[in-house]
Order: sequence, then C-alpha cells, then structure tokens
Amino acid sequence: MPIYEFKCTGCDEHEEHTLAFSDPHPESCSACGAPLKRVWSGRVHISLVGWGFSKTDGLLPDNGPRRDFKALKERAQRIVDE
Repeated sequence: MPIYEFKCTGCDEHEEHTLAFSDPHPESCSACGAPLKRVWSGRVHISLVGWGFSKTDGLLPDNGPRRDFKALKERAQRIVDE
C-alpha cells in the first residue's frame, strides 16, 4: 500500500499515512485538529518493464543495424521467467 504524506495547515506538522487507493484521506491533524493537505514526499518506486530497460539492455547485438527481434524477445522472456 502507498504511503501518503500530509501537512497540517495550522501547525505545519507532517504526518505519514499508509492508505489503500480506496481508503479516505485523513481530514484533520492529530496534533491540533486543523485540516490536512496532501504533499509530495518525493519518494516514488517505479518499475520499468519492456525493451530498453535493465535486463533487456544487454540483449541487443552491436554487430549491425538488422536485428532479430523475435530471438531477442524470446531471450528476454527466458530472463523474466528465471
């Protein structure tokens, strides 16, 4: 579940809440009771999958412009299945 960061509009206190996407966001600060505003924490996890990322970068041969993408796809799939 994602962790959301909130800042109090009254006392500038920061709070972190672990919420599912369907959970309602907290409305008031636990310290003073003022309204909370969601802020960007800068902590994001991104998982890139597909051609051109991490494990598949080294699969492209450097021997010319023509490439056998079917063989590369099969090789990438074997790596993913490991």
